[in-house]
Amino acid sequence: MTRPLPVPDETSAEYWAAAARHEPVIPRCARCDAYSLPPEAICRHCGSTSPEFRFDRVSGDGVIRSWTTVHRATLTGFADQVPYLLVDVELAEQPDLRMIGRLLDGPNNGVHQGDSVRIAFEDVGEDTAIPAFVLATTERR
Repeated sequence: MTRPLPVPDETSAEYWAAAARHEPVIPRCARCDAYSLPPEAICRHCGSTSPEFRFDRVSGDGVIRSWTTVHRATLTGFADQVPYLLVDVELAEQPDLRMIGRLLDGPNNGVHQGDSVRIAFEDVGEDTAIPAFVLATTERR
C-alpha cells in the first residue's frame, strides 16, 4: 500500500507547495511576527483574530527535544517503513517553535535530547514532499 499524501487546503497550500520545492517555510503572524505551527484562526502569541499568516522561509535547523520509535504501523502505507523514529524538534528561529517529523537517519542512530538536526525532505509522490529531519552531521538531502 502507498503512503497517504497530504491534501492541501486554503490554509496549508503554500506550506505544501514550498515543501514540494524543498523549501522550509513556517507560518508567521503578520500582526506580531511570531511563528505558529500549525497556524490557528487566532494567533496564540498576540491573540489577533486576523493574524493573516504569511509563510516565511526558515533555516530548518533545530534541536531534538524528544523522540519515539514507531515499531508498529498504525497508518496505511507505513508497514514497510517500521521501525522509524519520530522526533520533536525545537526550531532555531524561535523558542518553543516545534515541529515533529521522521528522522531519516534511521532508528538505530543513538539520538539524545539536544542533538542538532536539519530539515530534509522526503519525496513521496509526484510534486509532493514531506518535511523530515536528519542529524546535523548528516549530509543535507
